[in-house]
Amino acid sequence: MGILSGNPKNEPMHYGEIFSVWQCSTIAKGAVSCYQAYMSHAGDKDLKRILEDLLDQAKLEIKECDTLLTENGIAPAPTLPERPHVEFEDIPAGARFTDPEIAAKVTADTAMGLVAASQTIGQSIREDIGALFAKYHATKTALGLRILQMNKEKGWLIPPPLQVKRPDSE
Repeated sequence: MGILSGNPKNEPMHYGEIFSVWQCSTIAKGAVSCYQAYMSHAGDKDLKRILEDLLDQAKLEIKECDTLLTENGIAPAPTLPERPHVEFEDIPAGARFTDPEIAAKVTADTAMGLVAASQTIGQSIREDIGALFAKYHATKTALGLRILQMNKEKGWLIPPPLQVKRPDSE
């Protein structure tokens, strides 16, 4: 049998895996806090459904990553306090995030999450960690597609410069 072969859960995590799992948990904890606030600011029902799904995914990532860290003797970052629910109408218009602003932020967060998951998959030598982040990557891909479709349907998508006129090929 080769080096580090056998049950991956019995193998030590290397420093890159430790940091990536810890970072995923920490970022997910920040996302929960932020998306809970966005739930109070969002007016669009489709956006609220996506926020709920993003919250569920972030909470799952926290649970799974914190368990993995704890089982390996690493203390996870502390969890932020739950945000209280605020009625949409109680937030002054000038202080309220708009639905397109929220959609743009979750679009960027999801795209960055895809890159981070890919990086963790690539650096992992423990198969269980690579598989865990492959699962996160697949979920973020599906959520990203739903967000893109919503942004297009609502007219919230701000595309980069488009090449309308193509150069003549000679």
